[in-house]
Amino acid sequence: MPDKSAAASKLKYHRIILKLSGEVLRGAKGGEAIDAATLEKICGQVKEIHALGAQICLVIGGGNIFRGLQGAKHGVDRTTGDYMGMLATVINGLAIMDCLEKMGVKTRVQSAIPMNQIAEPFILRRAMRHLEKKRVVIFVAGTGNPYFSTDTTAALRASELHADIIMKATKVDGIYDKDPKKHDDAVRYEEITFIDALRQRLNVMDSTAFSLCLDNNVPILVFNLSQEHAIKDAVLGKKIGTLVRN
Repeated sequence: MPDKSAAASKLKYHRIILKLSGEVLRGAKGGEAIDAATLEKICGQVKEIHALGAQICLVIGGGNIFRGLQGAKHGVDRTTGDYMGMLATVINGLAIMDCLEKMGVKTRVQSAIPMNQIAEPFILRRAMRHLEKKRVVIFVAGTGNPYFSTDTTAALRASELHADIIMKATKVDGIYDKDPKKHDDAVRYEEITFIDALRQRLNVMDSTAFSLCLDNNVPILVFNLSQEHAIKDAVLGKKIGTLVRN
């Protein structure tokens, strides 16, 4: 049997908030809203760091199914659209739960909107207890309020749970000084301070989430999820993506 305590001692970050956009579940080809192979690959990476002893909370978006701002462009009331987006995160959260449980990883889904038949309500002390019992906690339905993104949810939960870091897994390998798709001379940062990111108006997180992280000194690591063992490399403190800190 591997010594989990020895493995955990190698971790740079012990309690993490892993922020996933709903879009990453689509997979590279962008077909079905939840691509089974992509879901399994992501959950495999989560299982890998769980085995190392990391305490993991997942915050999942719903953009692969419905996005509130997208609905507003088509005449859906913003508040209604945001609630629709929150329900989309529940679908994604349940998919991740099911996949992780089939891999032997114990999970709990906590929802900011009461829906007792499928998820626990978000209760901070209960979430802390789940982490202590080595369960992966999946936060769904955002903050439960319209006009707040799942980025804000990640920042809020990280502050409440005293997480070591927010790991924002994306389809890009970090933060650049300008759009690398449009500019060949774009430079990727290995590290940048919150203040410099603000000054340069870099698109790290939305302003509310970013302010929460700045005020509560929660670092953010932005990295490419498609890289093999990316999450493991991140929790071990290897050079990956871009770290935003005070």
